[in-house]
Amino acid sequence: MTDRDVVAEWARRFCEPTVGWSFAAFEGSVSSQDPPWSYSDLARRLLPAARSALDLGTGGGEQLLGLVDVLPPDTHATEGWAPNVTIAREALAPAGIDVRAHSAERGEQLPYRAGRFDVVMSRHAAYDATDVARVLRPGGVFLTQQVDGRNLADLAAVFGTDPAYPDTMLPVCARKAQDAGLRVERAQEWSGPIRFADVATLLSYLRMMPWQLPVDFTVERYASQLLQLERRAEPLVFTEVRFLLIARRD
Repeated sequence: MTDRDVVAEWARRFCEPTVGWSFAAFEGSVSSQDPPWSYSDLARRLLPAARSALDLGTGGGEQLLGLVDVLPPDTHATEGWAPNVTIAREALAPAGIDVRAHSAERGEQLPYRAGRFDVVMSRHAAYDATDVARVLRPGGVFLTQQVDGRNLADLAAVFGTDPAYPDTMLPVCARKAQDAGLRVERAQEWSGPIRFADVATLLSYLRMMPWQLPVDFTVERYASQLLQLERRAEPLVFTEVRFLLIARRD
């Protein structure tokens, strides 16, 4: 294949629609390490004692369905991307979980009354700490795992850009939680490698998280950088960064 053919195939793959928030299709072509904590295990410790729970940015409901055996009957979820709202509603309705459209990035207030939930969870979803504190009951817990703003910074450098969310870092988010009236019980960060089989796999992966790419990204516009990546002798390995925050409303 010529370079033009390769770029055209990459562009086709990058434009394939995404549904839900499952990365199962990348098993065998993308490998990475896990943080030293388990978000799922931490949620499982909190949920059995809860009378109500809220999952922010539930995606297609994949993570929440993995916890369905420990969820309280009064469980709700939000999602900010319109196509996923429909998918999540279909997936979570059999479990009796109501899904509402909501986007913290657009500055929307959570559609719930103050003191509504015992547990609020957010895995890789934007949130407003003040609004989270508002909907937590006294004694309620907020559990979040976030993608650090420095995530894949070495990949961003390939495209000549900086990370898109430089303020999304543990110290900043911990301070915002405290300012909102939450008491931080655990704060931990981690970084580790992620390896991609080839550029086609990288692009398929990144189409599910386009915020990791330059705002003007198209495969054609950045074809020269992508072709250089494909020709590199070393593996396609970049750096993931995550952080964990657990905070309680007194």
